[in-house]
Amino acid sequence: LQGIIQAYKSGITLQGNTTSLGRWDFSGSFFFSISAITTIGYGNLSPSTAVGRIFCIMFALFGIPLNLVLLNEIGQLMLLGVQHCACRLEEVFHWQNKASFLMKTCALVTGLLLFLLLPPLLFSDKEGWSYEEGFYYSFITLSTIGFGDYVIGMNPDRTYPSWYKNVISLWILFGMAWLALVIKFCINLLE
Repeated sequence: LQGIIQAYKSGITLQGNTTSLGRWDFSGSFFFSISAITTIGYGNLSPSTAVGRIFCIMFALFGIPLNLVLLNEIGQLMLLGVQHCACRLEEVFHWQNKASFLMKTCALVTGLLLFLLLPPLLFSDKEGWSYEEGFYYSFITLSTIGFGDYVIGMNPDRTYPSWYKNVISLWILFGMAWLALVIKFCINLLE
């Protein structure tokens, strides 16, 4: 087993079903599915059989558009929450433009914390990355660039909790919806 892990660290990948270092369990498969439909495509996992590739194509053909609908809905729910809070502030404190500005600022800061500033602390703990590496991974993932130089849950020397990849998969979905709202807001400011 030590020889397999050492070969894996050296960049040698094994074909077939010999070993997968636990990557195709439920959480690994869920994470692969999320990275496929969000078009992040880290490049560290891919189907190795013709049937697997055909399935992946069909999954992506349906999954990517459905994911875009889901991200749009999540983003709209986030926006509705911000607008609802702004309306409540206007009613309670009789603020007009201040409430809307305050809520947009709070949503931006909360999103920055939840999606870009706090996750690197988790990655530092679970992956052994520096804070800067975790921040880099967060941005590269949520912006769907997905270089693949940093991918969670792939270090064979570390033991990951069962919830880890599932939570990160949900973080990706909500984080992408938040980042899309921020980009949309920036585009509106520029126009």
